[in-house]
Amino acid sequence: MDGVHNGFNRIYRCFLQLLRPLDGLGPLALRLFLGPIFVLAGWNKITGIENVAAWFGNPDWGLGLPAPMLMAWLAALTEFLGGIALVLGLGVRLAAIPLMFTMAVAAVTAHWQYGWHALPEQTLTMPWEWRKDLIDEGVVRKDKAVELLKAHGNYEWLTQAGNFTVLKNGIEFAATYFVMLLALLFTGGGRFVSLDYWIARRRGLQEKGW
Repeated sequence: MDGVHNGFNRIYRCFLQLLRPLDGLGPLALRLFLGPIFVLAGWNKITGIENVAAWFGNPDWGLGLPAPMLMAWLAALTEFLGGIALVLGLGVRLAAIPLMFTMAVAAVTAHWQYGWHALPEQTLTMPWEWRKDLIDEGVVRKDKAVELLKAHGNYEWLTQAGNFTVLKNGIEFAATYFVMLLALLFTGGGRFVSLDYWIARRRGLQEKGW
């Protein structure tokens, strides 16, 4: 048994050595996935800052946040500049922190009351979903909407790019982005594929966790 165990350990170490030169691909994939999302979200806020501030501040149909214009600009610039930093791999760990904070605020203020899932699909319900009532209601509304569209609209044309659905707007996407940013906080931008790596290498810091 010891021989089998030692043989497995050697094979696994070789496997890890083969992966080592490519270990920057994981952080790169996370950065290139998240970066454009945040850049676009931030730019949309910047170009519509008045509407964003109105939504942030209105207690009736918005979030009812204090200092809404300040909050709108903070969210817009955090997402826009943070997204650029992720794409470039520059200051990734530092950029991840305010972006994580933004996602946490968004989850609590804008999405929490709708539960976990972003879409009300019963087959996808997680055991920790706390608004299953909205899933049931969403399915009913979806079925009714499909019925109306089939009766009074060109349903085949309307669904050519995808099936019709009803948005539940839970925290799922914000939580997913938060987890991805958390991974980048601890991994950094990745070896060979980020400006952080080459700056740290030039300064002789690559062996200190950069």
